Amino acid sequence: MLAWKDAPTKTIDVNGVRFAYRELGAESDVPVLFLHHFAAVLDDWDPKVIDGIAADHRVIAFDNRGVGATGSKVPDNVDQMADDAIAFIRALGLAKVDLIGFSLGGGVAQLVALEAPDLVRRMILAGTGPRGGSGIEEMRRTVAVAYVKALLLRKDPREYLFFPRTAEGKRAASEYFTRLQERTIDRDKKISMQARLAQLKAIVDGGKAAPDDLSRITVPVLVANGDDDIMVASSLSAAIARRIPNAELKIYPRSGHGGIFQHHTTFVPDALAFLAD
Repeated sequence: MLAWKDAPTKTIDVNGVRFAYRELGAESDVPVLFLHHFAAVLDDWDPKVIDGIAADHRVIAFDNRGVGATGSKVPDNVDQMADDAIAFIRALGLAKVDLIGFSLGGGVAQLVALEAPDLVRRMILAGTGPRGGSGIEEMRRTVAVAYVKALLLRKDPREYLFFPRTAEGKRAASEYFTRLQERTIDRDKKISMQARLAQLKAIVDGGKAAPDDLSRITVPVLVANGDDDIMVASSLSAAIARRIPNAELKIYPRSGHGGIFQHHTTFVPDALAFLAD
């Protein structure tokens, strides 16, 4: 089966904007759509997670408006990001999808489920919080500190944002970044500064906004996070699970925002079992 590192990049016109995406995996009635995190492009998905889910499902990952190789500019609000994701799904002719949203992508996924409930069968929300969640508005400072550290030490900011600074966390970070380099050809365009700033504004404004009525999400939802997330507190993941009627919560030990990557050997089976129910 085609691996994530070899999946060709395709494009599709969505309301006059060329969207970049990749797909792979086993044939399945309902494909799994991945929604990625702040400052991420297609090449930032962990191959262990993508390939693991693709073993049983058709997987589609895409760059939303203004991200990576997709045209236009990134909107500065999550509502428009969700509208663009819905338009992309419909442009592919898909009647139903499962969603896996990580971090910012989890916020987008929540709005897709609220705005277009007919499109969503099941949903996995990882490393994410609800709109209006306490502390999300502090993301700007958290990110700034990590970027300064990364610049001074010539590291990737995700070393500090995704993984705990323990021996186990540092090892997990090293392995994660090694996996991200497996793809050597047809790599995506880097994230632009406009995209970073617009996404960060969307996240901060989302933290200050009025909460959504998550009780309206009636599809099964798996909420996942590490137990020590400095970007989106693990308590916010628990809050999502309490507010969505048909949700279950998985908290992975000794890990942070990137808990699903650090614990991919546990997360992938958990996700496959959830999607198969």
